[in-house]
Amino acid sequence: MSAPKKLFVKTYGCQMNVYDSERMTGALEAAGYEATDSPETADMILLNTCHIREKAAEKVYSELGRLKPLKARNPDLKIGVTGCVAQAEGEEIFRRQPAVDLVVGPQAYHRLPQMEAAVRSGQRALDTDFPEEDKFDHLPAARGPRARRAPTAFLTVQEGCDKFCAFCVVPYTRGAEVSRPAERIIAEARDLVERGVAEITLLGQNVNAYHGAGPEGPVTLAALIRQLAAIDGLQRIRFTTSHPNDMSADLIAAHGEVEKLMPYLHLPVQSGSDRILKAMNRKHTADAYLDVIAKVRAARPDIALSGDFIVGFPGETDEDFEATLALCEQVRYAQAYSFKYSARPGTPAAGRTEVPEDVKSERLHRLQALLSRHQADFQESMIGRILPVLLEKPGRLPGQMVGRSPYLQAVHLVADEAAAGQIVPVRITASETNSLSGERVD
Repeated sequence: MSAPKKLFVKTYGCQMNVYDSERMTGALEAAGYEATDSPETADMILLNTCHIREKAAEKVYSELGRLKPLKARNPDLKIGVTGCVAQAEGEEIFRRQPAVDLVVGPQAYHRLPQMEAAVRSGQRALDTDFPEEDKFDHLPAARGPRARRAPTAFLTVQEGCDKFCAFCVVPYTRGAEVSRPAERIIAEARDLVERGVAEITLLGQNVNAYHGAGPEGPVTLAALIRQLAAIDGLQRIRFTTSHPNDMSADLIAAHGEVEKLMPYLHLPVQSGSDRILKAMNRKHTADAYLDVIAKVRAARPDIALSGDFIVGFPGETDEDFEATLALCEQVRYAQAYSFKYSARPGTPAAGRTEVPEDVKSERLHRLQALLSRHQADFQESMIGRILPVLLEKPGRLPGQMVGRSPYLQAVHLVADEAAAGQIVPVRITASETNSLSGERVD
């Protein structure tokens, strides 16, 4: 029996890419591969790329340049580009980097074994189509015969987006919204729990638009969460990323009624200005967003809120930016992500007159200072509280473990590594910028 070939996957970007990387690894196991942590020992290298951030494609080409000497030393090495940059760039990747053998978009990962066979026979393989069949029907759920898992796992339930925000490439790289059938999600969740998973995060580009098929008709995300909550051994449920327009009444109610649904909601708004929101094609106003926030807080008063902001969108004035600051003051996010606008080729906003770079930088600095102050206030409010912490992995210090609070905060404490996967009570003793420290309560 021949020795297994080695596969190295480098993952960029979002949690969905992490999930997809696991699935691609599983798909290639059938072709005789096993995972390696070293590109130097690999027989195949896959770069699973993200196209959200600025200059994403150029970063991929730079990485391919660094990998080129490996192929010079090992002509049998195969290099592939997957993910959203692969979808956006397509055959251009072959033209710019001849060392690449394989380019595959996010909807065609189930075809990887056939593409691998093609590149092994000396061909180049390209697949950036949006096939009619569901890739999840074909990709294996997990690696190994009954491999144990970390205490937490991602589970994709929905993919693609129909919103067409003016700044976003997702509808073009991930395609239209598709929801997986509820029964398949439940089956995969049960399998994860049997493998040791205590917490599942449901993923989707527009996860709260989920409407998967069920035995009696379409299933909403709220209904799916209630079904998942009935699984013995599954202790925590999360979901991300949501759109304000899809925060339905039943999903809001679930935050107050489903104990396993964690009190954390990532709900991007992007701007506090109605004029900019319209230019972004967000299809909601600042007041509509704040109304959703008020309803969620009424259902779950202790909920931690997270958001996304784009600063310096084309046409943004000082008044528009001040509206964003005012919205942040009202919401007081526990955590938030903010970025300067950068055009994505092919999106409606590309080509519009941009705000000067120095103005963008100054506004981003002001916004991040405000968001950091609110995050610090939220972190410090935890000191003295006893929180249930799901222990996940060893920390940097000897005898230290790292876990997550219900509010998704990293918590450091002294604990035995054998306790991984347990939820333990921890009294919070100190707060850092992005983490908490505490002591286990007997």
